[in-house]
Amino acid sequence: MTASILVVEDEPAIQELIAVNLARHGHEVRRAATAEEAYRSVAESLPDVILLDWMLPDAPGPSITRRLRSEARTRDVPIIMLTARAGEDDKVAGLESGADDYITKPFSPRELEARIQAVLRRRTPQLTQDAVDIEGLLLNPATRSVEGNGQALKMGPTEFDLLHFFMTHTDRVHTRANILDQVWGDHVFIEDRTVDVHIRRLRDAIAPSGHDDLVETVRGVGYRFLSKRA
Repeated sequence: MTASILVVEDEPAIQELIAVNLARHGHEVRRAATAEEAYRSVAESLPDVILLDWMLPDAPGPSITRRLRSEARTRDVPIIMLTARAGEDDKVAGLESGADDYITKPFSPRELEARIQAVLRRRTPQLTQDAVDIEGLLLNPATRSVEGNGQALKMGPTEFDLLHFFMTHTDRVHTRANILDQVWGDHVFIEDRTVDVHIRRLRDAIAPSGHDDLVETVRGVGYRFLSKRA
């Protein structure tokens, strides 16, 4: 799976090497050399993953991670710490600050890509190409197709993305704002009620196979997708 990745590294040669290898794997690469540049980049739009160097000129990686984890908007962005510090205490400190993973320099491009894929599968499963099957509702991201009990179901691209998000984040209540961020993208300025319209279209699309009851309205909060019927 490909992703938008913010590389926060102050050594130009290392930053370039990482960026080139990420681009070869199809990722969209953004760059920052300082904590302030990283904050500005994240404020403009959320990346799917942040690769964060421990030693930056204006702030250490763990303090940046703690700040990002303390804010609701950036709390769930996967962070991989990059560092030459190989001691166990350093690794523990990096992970305790909120990093999802820790990789010690020097590292191979293959190892870095494997770590990125691992955190994406854990944190953002809707970015994977893995098929999802819930109660006979089968969604295949690779072919962008949906079947309900063997019956092909037709829906628009937004409804497909909405269903994929729901099916990979079941049984949790999602606010309209969260759904907008996850499905439409961060910093897309459309009304929350737009979600209601697409929820209605999604229910209509999966109704022929009787799966529309899996989309539950939580009054005053948002929506929840059930992993199984009661």
